[in-house]
Amino acid sequence: MRLSRLLIATLLLGLVGGLPRMAPAQTTSPYTVAVPVTDVSDAQRSQAFSTALGQVLARVSGGQDLSGKDGYADALKNAGGIVKQFQYQRGAGSPPSLSLSITFDQGAVQRLVTQMGAATAGVKPPLLLIVKGSDGNLLGKDDLGALSDAVAKQGYAVSYADPSQLPDLAKLAAADPAALSAISRLYHTGLVLIGDLHGKAADWTLVSGGQAQHWNAQGDSEDGLFADAGANATNRLGQALNVIGATTVDGKLWITGLHTAMDYANLLATLRADPSVQKLSTLGGQDDGVLLAVKAGMPLDGLAANLAAGGHLIQGSAHDGADVSLRWLH
Repeated sequence: MRLSRLLIATLLLGLVGGLPRMAPAQTTSPYTVAVPVTDVSDAQRSQAFSTALGQVLARVSGGQDLSGKDGYADALKNAGGIVKQFQYQRGAGSPPSLSLSITFDQGAVQRLVTQMGAATAGVKPPLLLIVKGSDGNLLGKDDLGALSDAVAKQGYAVSYADPSQLPDLAKLAAADPAALSAISRLYHTGLVLIGDLHGKAADWTLVSGGQAQHWNAQGDSEDGLFADAGANATNRLGQALNVIGATTVDGKLWITGLHTAMDYANLLATLRADPSVQKLSTLGGQDDGVLLAVKAGMPLDGLAANLAAGGHLIQGSAHDGADVSLRWLH
């Protein structure tokens, strides 16, 4: 296949060989967790350390369930030994809520994951929460505690929407590429949970990888609806993103939407930043697309889902000669 003008320009600019290995942007450190506590006692603090470490281990291992691994229980029991810093925080309300923000030592967490025989598979992007209350107004961080707690228990970070910086929500719920591109630029993620409360019922839409899933739920309370939605959303995400490969897979990716040499450079940097990508080479290009040969530590559909979760890519139309097709977002 003949190289397109895009690839030729990239080669002339010297961008291919020396690309930086950029890490996906995060709203908060994956090694920091806020856990609700009832008081400032030693017992509550120790329990919070254990709870927080369990969430961080899930994040850093890419959502893998490590609870059955040797050393897991001891790690949680001694979680305080690898705490880098912690701080109590009071929230709004009457009486005010109390939480403990805990940051763990990055190297120590990664060593724990490795000792348990798992891979530090890369931290998943945050799940952006966009939830309207029964009055039609967007709910803020202080209103979404039960939802963020349910998501955090499964090892996912969350971020919160700014009402003044959102695309059209109807287009976003339909996975419109322009709306997804705006979310990627503003919030650095491709994972979005949209909710609309109606008394004791709610409509939910989960957007992941440029695809939308919809469901309805009922509950006895708002917190109950939130807890159910968090568990449901992370379960759906886990089925797509928490794929653990047992063997190395060779295949071909077709990626469109590359309009400039910098698009191509950023694409390669994104791919090389994924810990499951072991080898990458360019086979050729046509128009705004490029065909890449990739060696990965997981099935290519799982790799595609994880790449799309970062917000820069969505699922694309099938292409001859490619195992998986994606589209680059601007």
